[in-house]
Amino acid sequence: MVFLSYGLPSLGRWVREYGILNIGIFFAFFITGLTLETKSISGHLYQFKTPFLAMISSLVLFPLLAWILAGMVLSPEFVIGVCIIATAPVTVASGTVMTFIGRGNVPLSLFICVLGNFLAIFTIPISLNILLRFESTIELPVLKMLSGLFLKVLLPTILGQLARPLIKHKIAPYKKAFSIFQQCVVLLIIFNAVASSTERILQAGAVVILVLVFMVFLHSLILAMNYGISRFIRLDRPSTTAFTIHTSQKTLTVSYLVWAGYFAAQYPMALIPGIGYHLTQMIMDTIIADRFRLADERASAVKDGKI
Repeated sequence: MVFLSYGLPSLGRWVREYGILNIGIFFAFFITGLTLETKSISGHLYQFKTPFLAMISSLVLFPLLAWILAGMVLSPEFVIGVCIIATAPVTVASGTVMTFIGRGNVPLSLFICVLGNFLAIFTIPISLNILLRFESTIELPVLKMLSGLFLKVLLPTILGQLARPLIKHKIAPYKKAFSIFQQCVVLLIIFNAVASSTERILQAGAVVILVLVFMVFLHSLILAMNYGISRFIRLDRPSTTAFTIHTSQKTLTVSYLVWAGYFAAQYPMALIPGIGYHLTQMIMDTIIADRFRLADERASAVKDGKI
């Protein structure tokens, strides 16, 4: 996608002009609602402590740490980008998949996902206004952002959930196609973001590499923080896996909506940190999930007397 965006930047302008990506994002969240099994999270509704701390970590501590650290090493445009991805909600699909691979608590992972995506719609405008007030003179229209995120994120998800009982038995054969479509939307976001700022990225040169290295460091720090929190509150092994992985992830899709709606014209490279974080979490969390799986296998072997 990155190479394609440099070869065909005009295609990126065509995608933006006809709103193709916005349509794709709407259907991606509709599919999310259609395929999200929320019944399995009912057992965690009364376990207040764990999801509460997950939200504090994801929506308060993460943005604050990201803003402080980014301000030390990155230019203002990239600091804005770091704040955008840091205030975004957790991922929908990949966090749950990684939790499953790591033999974690999937219902808890889903609960963190649903609660985080609902609350973030309301916290993103407020958090960005607070953080960016120190970084620049940006004043974001909070109500406009709330309504925009509701229409583009929550509304299609709710519509998908309402349609799910009617057609859930018919969509099973299409789950793989749905997943491919959602991944294509993410790829199109990367293409569109890079195509919008190809000249600026070339001029920035080594600074972009610094941004990518910073995002690797940031994700490593957040993973360590969430693992520490899960151990401090004495979660069991499956819940530790879910808390560590899913609370550390961020969705590029919502970050794109915020960037495209309020920052793209003035700060065309501000989505680069989000792209870097997305790539980082996909690679690192696959490794982390595999480590959790191996630890679970060893623990099971010890319990069964095989080791």
